[in-house]
Amino acid sequence: MERKLYWGVGILSVLIFVGSFFMPGKSVEKTDLPWHIEHPATDTIRIFGVTLGQTSTNEAEQRFQEEAKSSMFKSPNGQLVVEMFFEQVTLAGLKSKIVINIAVPDMELQGIYERGLRISGTGSGKKITLAPDDVDRVRALPISSLTYMPSVRLEEGIIGKRFGQPAKRIREKKSGVVHWLYPQHGLDITLGGEEKPVLQYVSPKDFDKLAQPLMDNGEVID
Repeated sequence: MERKLYWGVGILSVLIFVGSFFMPGKSVEKTDLPWHIEHPATDTIRIFGVTLGQTSTNEAEQRFQEEAKSSMFKSPNGQLVVEMFFEQVTLAGLKSKIVINIAVPDMELQGIYERGLRISGTGSGKKITLAPDDVDRVRALPISSLTYMPSVRLEEGIIGKRFGQPAKRIREKKSGVVHWLYPQHGLDITLGGEEKPVLQYVSPKDFDKLAQPLMDNGEVID
């Protein structure tokens, strides 16, 4: 009986969220919806109550009611980035994962790397565990980008209805994954067949940095 109850709650959450794509109800907060993208200033967006370039991790944790886990990543070409990961955030009744990138000044990145407590290999580089003082530091810095990963798969028709038609659609040559690009919103929606969508938000002024690698390694399909 208990297992059936859990299943019922999960199905209800999905129906509430997917239903909101067609008929948003009063019970769903607008700020919990991934298509509710605000522009509080030129070249700035606010999504899920987070203003890119302004909101810190400390503030995002209050918004999402969850503690974020910090990590630094080093790519094979030596690029360093600091991320904060939210394992389970509930928005519009649906559980999701959220990753935020932190705007760490370039002059500080190498020092954070050298003070790292542990380095482990990943499929695409290295993962560094930050020292406690550095965790406190990056928590107070602005968020530069946000990646939203809902726990349900959404049809292209639903996405088109809520987000509108993208400026471009690009298919990656190797994987076949398709990116729907909305430069005015700093948004890249990644769709991969049966895979769940991934929505990445950046400031519109930084959108070319996100889109150019896709253009270099993909093909425009419309």
